[in-house]
Amino acid sequence: MEEAKWYVVHTYSGYENKVKMNIEKAIKNRNMQELIHDVKVLMQNEVEEKNGVAKTVQRKTFPGYVLIKMIITDDAWYVVRNTRGVTGFVGPDSKPVPLSLEEIQEMGMDISQLRPSFEIGDLVELLDGAFTGSEGTVREISDDKETITVSLNGFGRDFPVTLRVDQVKRVI
Repeated sequence: MEEAKWYVVHTYSGYENKVKMNIEKAIKNRNMQELIHDVKVLMQNEVEEKNGVAKTVQRKTFPGYVLIKMIITDDAWYVVRNTRGVTGFVGPDSKPVPLSLEEIQEMGMDISQLRPSFEIGDLVELLDGAFTGSEGTVREISDDKETITVSLNGFGRDFPVTLRVDQVKRVI
């Protein structure tokens, strides 16, 4: 199967979080976890001063845009493109063009924001290695958030497997 890539979707301004929720709901309802892996609205912290008091607020890094990690197929394209609030994919003639790592870095984006984020207790599916296709539970996350330890059940008992975050995906 082809590797999932990051694509940019243009949305109505102010609808980014709603679009994210609607796409995530469609992924679950249509059982498309294999095609659409992640949806992100990039945020950044800014210090705002109001009445002499400094306050940290979160602002959208790219208002009007949502990033989606997906494998482009007709079905996946249709689901994303026809989500309420989406005006189209970014690319010539609204044809999806994946972002390269260089483009992501040139935009000044923190690549760590694009890495999947996991929490202890999340159910994940293994995408690589001897246990590909198996599901397990996240038991530990490394300090640098590059590796996670997943508890798999096999041979009548639970056993830990340490993996890079790109070797697993969250089961929605």
